[in-house]
Amino acid sequence: MKLKVILTGSTGMVGEGVLHECLQHPSVEKIAVINRRSCGVVHPKLTEILHEDFFNLSPVENLLRGYNACFFCLGVSSVGMKEPAYTKMTYDLTMHFAATLAKQNPGMTFSYISGSGTDSTEKGRMMWARVKGKTENDLMKLPFKKVYAFRPGYLKPTQGLKNTLPGYKYINWLYPLLRAISSKYVTTLKELGDAMINATLTGYSKNIIEVKDIIALAKNN
Repeated sequence: MKLKVILTGSTGMVGEGVLHECLQHPSVEKIAVINRRSCGVVHPKLTEILHEDFFNLSPVENLLRGYNACFFCLGVSSVGMKEPAYTKMTYDLTMHFAATLAKQNPGMTFSYISGSGTDSTEKGRMMWARVKGKTENDLMKLPFKKVYAFRPGYLKPTQGLKNTLPGYKYINWLYPLLRAISSKYVTTLKELGDAMINATLTGYSKNIIEVKDIIALAKNN
């Protein structure tokens, strides 16, 4: 099986890292990244679609046809945001994008970057966790071949990539210790990318992919 991937969020740390693994993986045949601004990556496998309004995909809808995987890595921090604004940028945007892809590519596997601690009940005290939980739950209802919600915790960045958040350079030295004492919350960005590819290629027994599942899936290479 060869993957034809649509990837969002490649101008952020997580999306850039997942894209990096896709470009190197022999089972990924082509990748279309859709961004508001260029990711600055040039590669024979890669096509870039620049589009400003993710709430109106009609101008680029035809360009999103013919793919069998989506790695949805686009997201915003909830810090300083009220629930309506965070819901719009997290739930509404994701669902609109996913519904468009489901219509264009009914055989697609859709993989969503969520987060460790996401609230599947949608009733907890943490606003971001409720919104992410609702997003996960409603994505599962769309007519895709399969939907996976990945819940990474701390991610060790991939060395050499340009969109690594500045704070990571001060805490990366702690990674071996964190992995040893908190392995259920700590993984690498490489493992996340490999896990997303492998889940799409071979399937997985769970729709909710926690850190321990990410590590297990990454070992399938």
